[in-house]
Amino acid sequence: MKTFLIFLSLLIGSLLTVKAQMLSDSIANYGIEKKCPATTYTWDWSSGVFLNSLVQKYRSASLDDKGLYLNYIKTAMDTMYRFANGRTPNAVISGLGMAFLAQTSKDGKYYSKAKDIYNDYLHIVRAYNEGVSHRSNTIELWDDTIYMIGMYLFEMYRLTGDKKYLDNFMKQYNIHKAKLNDKKWNLWVHGWDADNQNYNDSCCMIGWADNSLRRSNEFWGRGNGWILMTIADALQTFPKSSSNWEELKKDLIKMTAHLPELQNNETGHWSQLPIYPQDSLNFEESSCTAMFSYAMLIGMKLKILNNQIFKPVVDRAYFGLRKYSIRKDNNKSLIPYRVCEGTCIGNKAYYYNRKTTDAPAFGVGIFVMFSLQYEQFNIGKN
Repeated sequence: MKTFLIFLSLLIGSLLTVKAQMLSDSIANYGIEKKCPATTYTWDWSSGVFLNSLVQKYRSASLDDKGLYLNYIKTAMDTMYRFANGRTPNAVISGLGMAFLAQTSKDGKYYSKAKDIYNDYLHIVRAYNEGVSHRSNTIELWDDTIYMIGMYLFEMYRLTGDKKYLDNFMKQYNIHKAKLNDKKWNLWVHGWDADNQNYNDSCCMIGWADNSLRRSNEFWGRGNGWILMTIADALQTFPKSSSNWEELKKDLIKMTAHLPELQNNETGHWSQLPIYPQDSLNFEESSCTAMFSYAMLIGMKLKILNNQIFKPVVDRAYFGLRKYSIRKDNNKSLIPYRVCEGTCIGNKAYYYNRKTTDAPAFGVGIFVMFSLQYEQFNIGKN
């Protein structure tokens, strides 16, 4: 009976795919028109994640549809051109738009700005192990940093073909991994305190690093989502002949190994703190659900992850997100919600007490990227 129900679920999913395959268009349009219009673009991490989703939409779109995404990216980058910088990891990510336009339009002003951002990036404060600090006013390594710098460095590699950008990424990836990865779960904790000082930033919980390792104790869902999405994108960027590709492949396998057993089979979601799905104080969180599934889809596409194991997991996530974490407003816009607000570092109770909301720009971007990958995987346009 269980096998039959799984087969029936997959059959229904395949039949619904055609109807649902434009979900990424609908959510992207909501982001473009309402949540993050290009003329009000801000040079920050949240807008940068949404920007990255539109670069992905552009690359997969038909010639007739590319103009929508190209116009957004160009308007956003022109609007912020004078203010564009790479002085923090959260600023670096938007630089991917400059690198993308330099490649797409061949306009030298975008290339110049993309190079300036790289120079800024090289001067971000580092820890003693040369890891890029997530913050400028205290020295800490966060898992978020890997995504924010990685998306820009990958785009610079696509623009120039210069391997130094991939080497730079791998250096930071391995430095952060050495401090944040947990060998039991093969997930990453949120952060490590590099300067051995408690710092009151009005966001993190005071004393989060008061332990012998000076690192946080919890595996935050979206934090691990950043790492998994970055690994997935790296695997599509690095040459397969690279030894780094094999290392990243192994990490994707390890990081996804426990996720199927931690998923809620009814709702398809993972939790704010994924390893405690039965804790009554925990809650299901939509952005990490989309992020984990995004990485699994790319893992299956690259024939790294087993389809028989992971395809039902991703199907549950996709239809669960549609049912429980996407709503329509009065204008019929599809709005992702149940997204944890911007989050710093704390203890278990700190994460449990974070609020969920309609998706900010970053959440919209995450939903766009996941649904786009799901559409491509299911209609064979990989």
